[in-house]
Amino acid sequence: MQDIVIRPSMKFIRAGYMLTLLLIVAATAVHYLYIVKDHPTMKPWLPIASALLLLWPIKHHIQRQTVKLTIAGDKLRYEVGLLSKSTRIIQLPKVQDVRVVQSMGQRLFGVGDIAIETAGENSRLTVENLDRPQELAEQLTDLSGHPSGAGVS
Repeated sequence: MQDIVIRPSMKFIRAGYMLTLLLIVAATAVHYLYIVKDHPTMKPWLPIASALLLLWPIKHHIQRQTVKLTIAGDKLRYEVGLLSKSTRIIQLPKVQDVRVVQSMGQRLFGVGDIAIETAGENSRLTVENLDRPQELAEQLTDLSGHPSGAGVS
């Protein structure tokens, strides 16, 4: 079986980029249609200030790149970090419960959070904003060797 790599969804990040770009276009239009008309020497502070809003989706895009879940054989590898990394490896047969949690907004976009419970001290692993979380939960329970309906809620 080929390794399966899962990352958090880009849907909210794309929406953030689109909303920010629309705000920048609107700020530029307001600046050149209304402000420059009355004050021709004024610097374009409104478009520049609105461009700073791009920091929000960029921050979330970078955070998304720092989280990776890999299913390789009978192991589940969870990696977090950009420069320094933290890796947690879980044996799939030790997975006891897989839970899907979706807020109303997540349900509208088809994403959700997955909580994976295993036997042991650090028993819960939660990965947020994954695409098709129900399918992923089913796949994880199938790979763990447990009955398909168990632990999925």
